[in-house]
Amino acid sequence: MIDREIAKSLRRAVTQYPVLTLTGPRQSGKTTLLRHLFPEYSYVSLERPDERAFALDDPVGFLDRFSGPVIFDEAQQTPELFSYIQVRVDEDPAPGRFVLSGSQNFLLLSGVSQSLAGRARLAHLMPLSLRELNDNASYSWTECAVQGGYPRIHDRGLDPGEWLAQYFQTYLQRDVRQITQIGDLEQFSRFVMLCAGRVGQLLNHASLANDCGVAQDTVRRWLSVLEASFVVFRLLPHHRRFNRRLTRSPKLYFVDSGLLCWLLGIGSASQLNTHAMRGLVFENLMISEALKAAYHAGQVPRLHFWRDHRGNEVDLIVDDAATPHPVEMKSAATMNSEFFKGLRFWQSLAGEGQAGTLVYGGDESYVRDGIAVTGWRDWPARIASMGFEALG
Repeated sequence: MIDREIAKSLRRAVTQYPVLTLTGPRQSGKTTLLRHLFPEYSYVSLERPDERAFALDDPVGFLDRFSGPVIFDEAQQTPELFSYIQVRVDEDPAPGRFVLSGSQNFLLLSGVSQSLAGRARLAHLMPLSLRELNDNASYSWTECAVQGGYPRIHDRGLDPGEWLAQYFQTYLQRDVRQITQIGDLEQFSRFVMLCAGRVGQLLNHASLANDCGVAQDTVRRWLSVLEASFVVFRLLPHHRRFNRRLTRSPKLYFVDSGLLCWLLGIGSASQLNTHAMRGLVFENLMISEALKAAYHAGQVPRLHFWRDHRGNEVDLIVDDAATPHPVEMKSAATMNSEFFKGLRFWQSLAGEGQAGTLVYGGDESYVRDGIAVTGWRDWPARIASMGFEALG
């Protein structure tokens, strides 16, 4: 089993909170990790019809079965159970009594916010990060991007394209139908592919609606579905103005670069090397790595981008109230002075103390004129040093 960085945060959480809630994409390894970390806990999958029926028909009797700590997997299947768990933890607030896991974030969070607010520690398990895949020294970044981070691909040495095709089909047939009423799955599938084609770009609901042939309200609802199931995430614009007019639109990225590549029809590293979206895939890979680092350290991601009305832009701002850190991303392995343009512009506005980081597709890391030039292999350690290091 691959060691997961979030393990430290989860072990700490069960010593502090009566309820631990773990969400994340389907097949990100939640069940495997929880059963490995907490072997002494009873385990119940609420995907099983008999267990689900018992929990819904007789929640008191269902909970009375367990004299010790218990893991309820796919807990979003029985949100009615959360109120009864609330009563139990109010009567006995001892830490580590219940662990809830689920792949549908919006349902689980709704139940937690209504019944378990202040009693539950919320955590997110993302697909494997580059840092967790510490055997990637022999891989290029293009190979890492195409493979993605879903654990089963790496544990079993599966073909990424075949597995991701099945994963996407299962997602459509199972999760989407459960999450919301989408009548035309083929149209929704086309919508997801259109989102892939817009990765790293400013989100334009009207354009997506026109290309997909649906209303803008439908686009907003479908995007919420993709976010709730951890397929995509939005990178919001940074608020720092420097007396300039800024864009208000977010950017769209995919949590897993392998799924992104599959949706774009990229099946190999050689294809990606010559693909028109090579640079945006690299950007997505590096930004999703920052997202994973934050979540796996048990923190809320403080990630934005910065862009003014003239098109001056910085790909990523790792936000800190005192010193927001700008980061530029370039897929090329050979350095070019033009790569520093966005950081230099930010520096001219923010001052000499904020030179920032340039992540690129090469291997060497060094400092150039105060800017930390960071090879892609060193990016996971670099982002962790910005405050996203998992705590013991």
